[in-house]
Amino acid sequence: MSTTQSERLRGLLEPLVSAADLDLEEIEVSRAGKRRMLRITVDSDEGATLDACAELSRVISQKLDETDAMGEGEYVLEVSSPGADRPLTEHRHYVRATGRLVKLQLHESGELVARILTVDDEGLDLEVPGVKGRKPTARRVTFAEIAKARVEIEFNRKDKKEEEA
Repeated sequence: MSTTQSERLRGLLEPLVSAADLDLEEIEVSRAGKRRMLRITVDSDEGATLDACAELSRVISQKLDETDAMGEGEYVLEVSSPGADRPLTEHRHYVRATGRLVKLQLHESGELVARILTVDDEGLDLEVPGVKGRKPTARRVTFAEIAKARVEIEFNRKDKKEEEA
């Protein structure tokens, strides 16, 4: 997708997404056979529900039909929330992952798997799980140290509601 089309779509869609109390995470235009595919990824602190994505899809579809932002050809519109394995790239992504286990690729010291305890403007306070019966340890990592980050899928993770009970 050209930069101008990306900027134009972002400018057109961002107010619609914001009006739905969601964050516009990503816009991707790709080919799917003879058609183009427009994928829009949205999220919020509470997550993006299926109903919210469906309603936003209707609103975006109507707006795109009123404009020539996608040109004359056919396209398929997909509005969804980010997958569980999406990279953490923005400050808000780390805040939303508080309490979750993450895999961090650090610039200097390799890989680290730890749970995010708190997030501030400079970095993360983490709990590194103990190995072989040892107690977990605390660690501070600044954003400047992080090359890549991704949430780890936990099948036996306690839900926040369970922890509060």
